[in-house]
Amino acid sequence: MEKINKSYTATATNQGGRIGHVKTDDGMLDLELAMPKEIGGTGGKTNPEQLFAAAFASCFGGALAFVSKRINTDDAQITVQVHSGEAESGGYGLAADIFVKIPQAGSLEEAQKLANLAHKNCMYSNAVKGNIAVNVKAVE
Repeated sequence: MEKINKSYTATATNQGGRIGHVKTDDGMLDLELAMPKEIGGTGGKTNPEQLFAAAFASCFGGALAFVSKRINTDDAQITVQVHSGEAESGGYGLAADIFVKIPQAGSLEEAQKLANLAHKNCMYSNAVKGNIAVNVKAVE
């Protein structure tokens, strides 16, 4: 495991698991959770997969801005789909598809190069590397 020099620590506390409540220590995030209807829950509230997708998309967008110094990526859109289900090896697992739209890239090929570079630099991409399948695709 690679050691990091900590510059920021986020703290969140959950009570009740997937059908409970999660709150950050600063109160900026304060949410009731529910399991999605698709997996037998009631739905109607956010769930861990949505929170992970939102965090991954935001982090990936930051990495894209970092690696795309020569073009403006303010209008870029990062869509992350987080999939959960039974893992082949047993238990449950995740997979992610990342769709990257970069209007200022000039071509889909250039957008894919930038998306791949962002994937190499994104903290979340590095955190899940080798643990979950991640597909990165530039889109128009």
